[in-house]
Amino acid sequence: MVCDQAFWRAQVDALAAISEPRVMGYGLLDSFDGMAEAVLAQAPERFALAGHSMGGRVALEIMRRAPERVLKLALAATDYRGHESAEARAAEAARRDMMLAKAAAEGMDGFARMWVSQILPPYRLADEALVTDVVAMMARHPAEVLAAQTHAALIRQDHSQLLANISCPTLICAGEDDALRPVEVHQQMAERIPNSHLTVIKRCGHMLAMERPEAVTSALRDWLLA
Repeated sequence: MVCDQAFWRAQVDALAAISEPRVMGYGLLDSFDGMAEAVLAQAPERFALAGHSMGGRVALEIMRRAPERVLKLALAATDYRGHESAEARAAEAARRDMMLAKAAAEGMDGFARMWVSQILPPYRLADEALVTDVVAMMARHPAEVLAAQTHAALIRQDHSQLLANISCPTLICAGEDDALRPVEVHQQMAERIPNSHLTVIKRCGHMLAMERPEAVTSALRDWLLA
């Protein structure tokens, strides 16, 4: 959500020798269906697919629509579940309304400075370079993009039944200290996806490719070359 190429910068640079990395942007698309179709329209006939957080949900939607096109799948700091109940959806909608209100009142920079404290572990907030990089990345997006992606999250599908049907080699990558998308959710995905491998990045929160670029690059290199 409100990320761009800066999130994958280290991996794009490091893996260019063995792959042709492409980072998707979604503009004002406001559903994971639409985002998945945009990826499929621009991707090669067959490709390796990696998604982080919101992008992981888009990746699962791609797997539902066109699994034959995906050679390998990587899911990082993400989730597969829909809303457990109408009450759970309403509670999430209220939280997301607060995020949008923050952006409306203080701009995307104000939103990003609030949000970074929730997606990075407390011990990483003293890393000024990392915090500045994350905030700048998110602040580059207009509030309309945040609103569109928030809407997509609220109308998402549950992909619980899909996981057992994923047959391609799958890397599942979690941050040890990710409070937003905890390790337990990734363990559940690893148990349900037959040909999967779980890697937990130590001393790492939600923004794992930026927090621990070397560890994430190593995991992705092994996944691509396996």
